[in-house]
Amino acid sequence: MSQRELKEAFVRNLNGTNLQEVALGSSLAPICFMTRGLILILYQQAKGTLPLPLIFHLLLDFSVLILPLVLSCTVLSSVLHQVIASLILVSACMFCYIYRTSRRPSAQHSKTNISTFFQSHVEFNQVPFVTLFRVFVNVKTAISILAVDFSIFPRRYAKTETYGTGVMDFGVGAFVFANALVCPEARRKKISGSKLNHITKQLWSVWPLLVLGMGRLVSLKMSDYHEHVTEYGVHWNFFFTLAIVRVVTSMLLVILPANQSWVFALLICGIYQFSLETSGLKNFILHNNDREADFLHANKEGIFSVVGYVAIYMAGVQVGLYVMKPRSHVREWLKALFNLLLGSFVAYAALYICQTLVEPVSRRLANLPFCLWSVAQSLLFVSCLGIADMILLFSKRTSSCHCVPSSWDLHKKDTDSVKKRVEIERLCLVQAVSRNQLLFFVLANVMTGLTNSIVDTLSCSSSFSVCVLLSYMFVNCCAIYVLHLSGITVKFW
Repeated sequence: MSQRELKEAFVRNLNGTNLQEVALGSSLAPICFMTRGLILILYQQAKGTLPLPLIFHLLLDFSVLILPLVLSCTVLSSVLHQVIASLILVSACMFCYIYRTSRRPSAQHSKTNISTFFQSHVEFNQVPFVTLFRVFVNVKTAISILAVDFSIFPRRYAKTETYGTGVMDFGVGAFVFANALVCPEARRKKISGSKLNHITKQLWSVWPLLVLGMGRLVSLKMSDYHEHVTEYGVHWNFFFTLAIVRVVTSMLLVILPANQSWVFALLICGIYQFSLETSGLKNFILHNNDREADFLHANKEGIFSVVGYVAIYMAGVQVGLYVMKPRSHVREWLKALFNLLLGSFVAYAALYICQTLVEPVSRRLANLPFCLWSVAQSLLFVSCLGIADMILLFSKRTSSCHCVPSSWDLHKKDTDSVKKRVEIERLCLVQAVSRNQLLFFVLANVMTGLTNSIVDTLSCSSSFSVCVLLSYMFVNCCAIYVLHLSGITVKFW
């Protein structure tokens, strides 16, 4: 077999892992974020000042936010439980130390302190855990698209062939959900001008995705790069899916009320699932291998899965509307996080029923179970990030150390605190990725192609594979970090 055929065979016919392992993996990023925040609080307590020097901020963020994610899907994947337990223990020790050294409260005073915290006001420009969700989904995607080509990456984490729940399968659904959370409809932006003008504007806004999709298609065909055809088809790719989903949902939300988008999400994926079960559509997508007949046959997976991704996007709009509601007190946000967590459990219950009575999760079909799983897992991930940030917020209030980036703020906006917060946000890797998310995703795709052309990924040792992955992520992060420090936002539309 040629090198291309070997690499294609390496990512085919996989069945994924169980729901529990994917859910467990979602807790790692929130714990890493909380650990980073607690380290900064301890540093400020010890040294009396923040921010750290520029290079140390980048190294801290990379070491605490990126390094564990790379190791957890490579050399430490078999001991993921122990990794998470260890990080929780370290964070718990830091939290207890901060709490005891800051207040030394009596039992009665502790109750009063917690009660006061619940009534506290929070200040923010963006909802922090939404930003974190979008950034970590992007970062995990960047890691996975290259890591999957190395033998050190567990095959159960890769995209499944037909049915199953791989970590990378969730990544695709989460990416669509993340885009929906901050779309104009979720942020309650009013339509300016006529509805026709609005639709025209949305059509124009997706041209970068279409250009990127065409660029990826041409580069793959010209370089004879390995492809997993049953993922999207012969000519289709994820950039085209993102573009079509955005245009279709914009059209739908012009005529349908955005605050009822969850209803339409259920209707869309319900009707689609009914069509899969009662017509020959499912058999056509899964078993008709006549790729040369026409464009539809060649790209059936990419074309028909758009329906499922539209449903996920509509569900994301509903969640975005709920999350973006004005709230000012900690108690209100805790209630919102509880409701998101409850929504996740309800979606998981519906998923269990669907998998029992209908069929398993299939990313290839983007069927009803896949939509439910994507929403359930996304809500769980968002909730975990929000809870981690609330713990961090309590630590900041207790220690009076407020300069932790990408987090809630209780501090009153005097001139000095604003300057310090702006400076520490400028040095934050999370904010750097958030500022140029599409560029980060594109850069990761380009670097993945370059790495595969230089390195024989299948024959690399475990240690060399990890070094390559860490180098790849460090280059991506440095490039996006330099743009952020320079105040550059790359946006052409």
